[in-house]
Amino acid sequence: MDFNYLNSKTAATMDEIRVRVAHALARHPLCRNVRFDIVSVPQTRRGGNWTVTLQSVEPRAVWEASEIVADIQDAYDLAAAA
Repeated sequence: MDFNYLNSKTAATMDEIRVRVAHALARHPLCRNVRFDIVSVPQTRRGGNWTVTLQSVEPRAVWEASEIVADIQDAYDLAAAA
């Protein structure tokens, strides 16, 4: 079995990631009013070339919003600019 395939992330543009995060947060009743921004960060050895800054989150929604964002971060890499 090719484990690199299972661990690989899908490339997405900043706008695509923003839309995916917005839709994922909107589906959760506690996270519908969460305000966020997507920020590009330098690539590290561990990966990660973008992050989400949660700007406005109700205290009871912090855990859920963080989990949703973490799941999306595990699935997507920021596509290289053409």
